[in-house]
Amino acid sequence: QVQLMESGGGLVQAGGSLRLSCAASGRAFSTYVMGWFRQAPGKEQEFLAVIDWTGSSTYYADSVKGRFTISRDNTENSLYLQMNSLKPEDTAVYYCAAKRGYSANPDGYAYWGQGTQVTVSS
Repeated sequence: QVQLMESGGGLVQAGGSLRLSCAASGRAFSTYVMGWFRQAPGKEQEFLAVIDWTGSSTYYADSVKGRFTISRDNTENSLYLQMNSLKPEDTAVYYCAAKRGYSANPDGYAYWGQGTQVTVSS
């Protein structure tokens, strides 16, 4: 089992950048595939990006491709999401999640953080 906690959210102007972090505790962070999701008020949860166990493979949703970068540091038990060129429509609660098998499929994530709020002002 792994416990996840996001940080780094906040208020930023459109065009700005934020870096989200996800700290993992518990068993063997490097054995989990990690993903980022978000949920805006009144909208369904949206998959953003996934990274494999070593960081060698990543996949992004079209909505964030070219603007967001997912990365991980297994020595620090940490996952990151660098968000650039932020837009007001990026406003949401952002979640990190963990699962065992690598795929671009947004299903199968067994462990979730509590979320961190990102607000992008116009």
